[in-house]
Amino acid sequence: MGGTWQKRWRRALGQFLFAPLLLLMTAIALLCMGPKGQMVRWWEGWLSYLLAVSFLAVASILAIKLVADGWHSLHQVRSYARFDLQSKPARLLPTTVPFVAQIGFWQPELVVSQGLLNTFDAAHLEAVLTHEQAHRHYRDTFWFFWLGWLRRMTVWLPQTEVLWQELLLLREHRADRWAAQQVDSLLLAESLLQMVSAPELYSDNFCAAFSSAAPQTRLEERIEALLSEPESAQRSPVWTWAWLLLVLLPLASVPFHY
Repeated sequence: MGGTWQKRWRRALGQFLFAPLLLLMTAIALLCMGPKGQMVRWWEGWLSYLLAVSFLAVASILAIKLVADGWHSLHQVRSYARFDLQSKPARLLPTTVPFVAQIGFWQPELVVSQGLLNTFDAAHLEAVLTHEQAHRHYRDTFWFFWLGWLRRMTVWLPQTEVLWQELLLLREHRADRWAAQQVDSLLLAESLLQMVSAPELYSDNFCAAFSSAAPQTRLEERIEALLSEPESAQRSPVWTWAWLLLVLLPLASVPFHY
């Protein structure tokens, strides 16, 4: 996908959201209209109604499971020792492998491994922590929790996984860009190279890690972006998202059902 990271973000997010939201709104509309009545003939009947109920039931079960997994991970994280790291509260992960991440929902916990503290000097550590502060600034763990839910609902669609991986990459681009405004981008790039072996300990749905298991091309793209001239920030025009209102069309049909 070409273009600036901001254009790529808007395009990937829009394409990712459209199908699952349209399916959700359609299922809710069918549930509200019930199996009987008249409006659009091919929507009528028990078959469409039961399909809608089944889809919403599966979506609800997936949401409950995702919440349970998230709370389990957060409970595990809160069992780690708490300490202050460069005036920031953090949890110490007892492993020798370098690892750092924000884990949780709206108010995530900063998790830092002993291996990271042993490997990085003060300057590189500050760069990594600034990157993680960017994830907290953008509430990435909260929003990607819901995006991860939509991903699980529509994993059977052909482009879901491709768009999900694109969003994960662009999430890191955005955090890198935010951090590079406060620390040296070269320090960020060097830190990223030292973290290529970081394990994937938690799900991307509620974990925003500085580095995790990823294709080499994603790592190279992040490093190239850090070493190149930063893109100028541009506000996203409101009208660029107006086409997502199309997903509400099924709900607009409910009042006309009788």
